[in-house]
Amino acid sequence: MTRRNQTVISQFLLLGLPIPPEHQHLFYALFLAMYLTTVLGNLIIIILILLDSHLHTPMYLFLSNLSFSDLCFSSVTMPKLLQNMQSQDPSVPYASCLTQMYFLLIFGVMESFLLVVMAYDRYVAICFPLHYTSIMSLKLCVSLVVLSWVLTTFHAMLHTLLMARVSFCEDNVIPHFFCDISALLKLACSDTHDNELAIFILGGPLIVLPFLLIIVSYAKVVSFIFKVPSSQGICKAFSTCGSHLSVVSLFYGPIIGLYLCPSANNSNVKGTVMSLMYTVVTPMLNPFIYSLRNRDVKGALERVVCKKQILSFL
Repeated sequence: MTRRNQTVISQFLLLGLPIPPEHQHLFYALFLAMYLTTVLGNLIIIILILLDSHLHTPMYLFLSNLSFSDLCFSSVTMPKLLQNMQSQDPSVPYASCLTQMYFLLIFGVMESFLLVVMAYDRYVAICFPLHYTSIMSLKLCVSLVVLSWVLTTFHAMLHTLLMARVSFCEDNVIPHFFCDISALLKLACSDTHDNELAIFILGGPLIVLPFLLIIVSYAKVVSFIFKVPSSQGICKAFSTCGSHLSVVSLFYGPIIGLYLCPSANNSNVKGTVMSLMYTVVTPMLNPFIYSLRNRDVKGALERVVCKKQILSFL
């Protein structure tokens, strides 16, 4: 049905990743292994934090939410990508596309919020160690997490409702492996001023501001660290922040490269590869970063395994 050169779109076509046909099976196996690793790694982190009382602290409350967000973030895109690679059917229904965009916005922005909260937690732990328990109370930690989920949900709902008002022309090909909001707006043949205004107004507070707050937090941490006379204290502080800084770099690095350093040549290819970094690679690596560099997590794993072995003998 058409009217004024507008078409009622029932589905979109996802071009997916720029992979040669002869390499499809190899990359399918690779991405399947990466997704399974993401699911297993983040589930282990969540289960350990739930089972081990030693990890019932503010930092691990935030980490469990980050692992859950990473697990969901990857699950929103990877199953569809794997399905398309296996079936060679790139179509995605209109409603499913908007649903995918909605959850991508929730979990993507949620990760940004959680990284800020974790940066504040490390700032208080290092700069105000004697007041840490009173400042980072259970009430404050739960409030920060709940507020983050509420804000990200309303933010995603706003963009999804605005997108639902947009009309699309006959061109329904999305040069991506998921329903990216910017890619969808490029296909629109109706006015997208409200959508672009919402992205401009909310983009700063939800993406740029959290990144700046993280930078400020760690600038204060570094300033405080170098005032500590003990080299042992400096090493301990850097060790405490190392895991979080690695995750921040993995998450914001591709976003900065994609949106702040655009390339005129092969922009679609670059955008797809960069998006793969923060939607697939980062959620997979986060559990390894926290578990391999964190004695508490490794200790919790040993205690849970030993407890299970003891119970099996009873």
